[in-house]
Amino acid sequence: MSDTASWAATLFRKKPVQSLTTEVAGGDKQAHLAPTMGLFQLTMLGVGATIGTGIFIVLTQAVPKAGPGVVLSFVIAGITAALTALCYAELASTIPVSGSSYSYAYATLGELVAYLVGWCLLLEYGVSASAIAVGWGQYLNEMFVDIFGWRMPAAISEPPGHGGYFNLPSVVLVAMCCLLLLRGARESATINAIMVVTKILILVVFIVIAFSAFDAANLKPFAPFGIAGIGSAAGTIFFSYIGLDAVSTAGEEVKNPRRNLPLAIVFALLLVTSLYVLVALAGIGAQPWTSFAGQEAGLAVILRNLTGANWGSLMISIGAVISIFSVTLVVIYGQTRILFAMGRDGMLPAWFYRVDPITLTPVHNTIIVGIFIAVLAAFIPLDILADLTSMGTLVAFAVVSAGVIILRRTQPDLPRGFKVPFYPVAPILSVGFCLFLIYGLPAHTFLLFAVWLTVALVVYFTYSIRNSQLSPERTRSGQAAGR
Repeated sequence: MSDTASWAATLFRKKPVQSLTTEVAGGDKQAHLAPTMGLFQLTMLGVGATIGTGIFIVLTQAVPKAGPGVVLSFVIAGITAALTALCYAELASTIPVSGSSYSYAYATLGELVAYLVGWCLLLEYGVSASAIAVGWGQYLNEMFVDIFGWRMPAAISEPPGHGGYFNLPSVVLVAMCCLLLLRGARESATINAIMVVTKILILVVFIVIAFSAFDAANLKPFAPFGIAGIGSAAGTIFFSYIGLDAVSTAGEEVKNPRRNLPLAIVFALLLVTSLYVLVALAGIGAQPWTSFAGQEAGLAVILRNLTGANWGSLMISIGAVISIFSVTLVVIYGQTRILFAMGRDGMLPAWFYRVDPITLTPVHNTIIVGIFIAVLAAFIPLDILADLTSMGTLVAFAVVSAGVIILRRTQPDLPRGFKVPFYPVAPILSVGFCLFLIYGLPAHTFLLFAVWLTVALVVYFTYSIRNSQLSPERTRSGQAAGR
């Protein structure tokens, strides 16, 4: 074999699906997670990671672009998210392990692609968790003003560059989430489910009150900026759907994963899309669409206008505080499970996948992730990194959709708990939508993304390629240990 062919075989070596699934059933007990989550908790995990603060304010960004047609924008964004979610559902039912897109890429596209996807997921989860946590202090202040008439000074509640020196609330939030995760996946999922139900109830209260003042005249003209405006708003709204893939990171901690993983993804998608469309329709019907421009508080302003009281603002502030806590919790959880899978494969040092014998949680992994996210949230304004997060997410989404096609062709007889409908049209459309949204990102995002992947490649060629479980040295040592 030539050197070029040898290098290609090394870089694109694949981990067999059977190997991925049998690792979960046996082997090193220090590298296994306990299946404790049922369908309801898993569905709430997906909803909790998806319904963040975005829905509380996104109408103020999207309505001025589309007018009342923003309702269609939510539907279009939901369809786009659904295409990817269905692809995740198939792969999650076929490869029910931790690691999400990383593990799926390892089985379909090879080690190097999987490793780079893993680094894309570090952007999606790690950086986005920091960005989400940054806003917690702002909503806490709004809640404190409504309840106590007092707010924290900007010096300790805002990041540098936004009037602060140290964002203390974000550090407290990340610490609380990490402590909860260290208690165990079951406890974390239960608390998350309670928070998710609470914020859903708050959105339902808004929908009921807004529909009580519904005026069909506010829906005219329906599309003042035409199809272009509706499409532009759909691009803005799409990122309110990011988070559904968090369900797939829980593969090893789910009871009956081949059934519950795809069901949880589909149920979470249906619930989130229904809530989003109802919130948009109720909000548009309650006030003229021209009134949305310049409103920073979003749903809170609509409730204040309808009721003439500040309790609506307080309710929305509480909903936002709970939403940020819930999203941060699930995103940190997803980040630790992806690093767990990469550590077990030898892509990262071993302490990323060692679990506590009592709580069965990756303790060192969780602490490292918590420190990283807390430092980013405390000291760095993350405005520029928001688009970088979107880039990492969309690349991971596209890889998963391509992975469905590849696995159907290469291993058609694998047991699948769920199959993507309208195959291969659905996964092809999913890849196309992802590439379209990537194309629309600003130029500096591509530059930063290239720098990020360059760092990833340096780490891969200096550490991961030699320590991979699929490397010849590791394979021979494992065979020797087994004799």
